[in-house]
Parts: sequence; structure tokens; C-alpha cells
Amino acid sequence: MVMAGKSQKTLDFESAMAELEQIVADMEAGKLPLEDSLAAYKRGAELLAFCRSRLEDAQQQVSVLENGVLKDFSAVGEAGQN
Repeated sequence: MVMAGKSQKTLDFESAMAELEQIVADMEAGKLPLEDSLAAYKRGAELLAFCRSRLEDAQQQVSVLENGVLKDFSAVGEAGQN
């Protein structure tokens, strides 16, 4: 059955993914009544948006780190030798 939804303030990425996977499994089993299926679909869409947002945030953080902090070791070594 569909897990009770947590507020998005206390929800982390892993919990959201686990809940989303459970919703998908429940819906694929085809045992949910129509109203429950609609509610599960809505919750799944909310979780999907939440997860996408978290992934985009993480991608931006990695990009910032790659562009600002992380340097190629050979480039750093060569700069120090000049």
C-alpha cells in the first residue's frame, strides 16, 4: 500500500526514492482501487519533482566544485614549476 507521505521539509532524497519505488510497485501490481491509484499517482508526481530538484541541486554543487575548487593535479604541478 502507499506509504503515508512525509512533509517535504523532513524528507530526504533516499526516503523520497524509496517511497516512490513503493508507489510504482503498488501501482504496477494493479491492486489499488481507482481513488487510491489517483492519490498514489499524485504523490508519485510530487516525489518525482522533489527528487529531480534535489538532483539538480547536487549537480549544480558538483559543477561549482569542479569549476572552482577541483584542479587537475598535473595542471597544478606545472603551474608551480614555472
